[in-house]
Amino acid sequence: MHSLIVHMSSATRRRANVEVLLQTLPDAQVIEAVRGADAGVTPANGDIHQPHYPFPIGAGEVGCFLSHRACWQRIVDEDWEYALIAEDDLALDTSHWPHVQALIAGHATADSFIRIPAKDRETAAKVEASDGPCTLMLPRVIGLQTVFQVVGRNAAVRLLAVTDVLDRPVDTFLQMHWVHGQRVHTILPNGVRELTADLGGSTIQKKTRTSGKLMREINRWRYRRAVAAQPQT
Repeated sequence: MHSLIVHMSSATRRRANVEVLLQTLPDAQVIEAVRGADAGVTPANGDIHQPHYPFPIGAGEVGCFLSHRACWQRIVDEDWEYALIAEDDLALDTSHWPHVQALIAGHATADSFIRIPAKDRETAAKVEASDGPCTLMLPRVIGLQTVFQVVGRNAAVRLLAVTDVLDRPVDTFLQMHWVHGQRVHTILPNGVRELTADLGGSTIQKKTRTSGKLMREINRWRYRRAVAAQPQT
């Protein structure tokens, strides 16, 4: 099993955690994160796919998406069956990690995309397997964030084929199984945490004016309702 850790070398406060991940994850290596402001990529305005994404995409979100695309491309180029992709603020609970590894080893294939999220917010459409306290399931609605996942070679090919142009952040794109055609599984509980606050905060979070917060929340609710209307089954 191979592991890719997405890390921007200039983010020095995260380097110590990267060293921990290099020692913890199997056959791990660092892949340089893309700086969105320097990437020369202009995202579309959220209307390539439906539902329409109602928010502008920031440079940090562009960089995050391109960093994950670089990992997908590495998996294809190396002809790995699958690999772990971790962001550099990942922390693992060692009591859960052996059970998560067992589920991956027993069920991951080249066609897999398995989320190992920090937030337990997904409900199962189907339970596939369990090991100790951890369960591999097909969630009805795919959750957000991309701190840790398993991506198979064939899954990477599918995702690369439909992301030449970006029109929303990577986690919201991954929710749209009806667009990319990839079944997305989840392991919960999993002992995963994000150390974002401890490591200097998010690199992609955007501030919203107080006057615009209400409309943003309304648009967010509408968008999430539209996504939830197309569950995995």
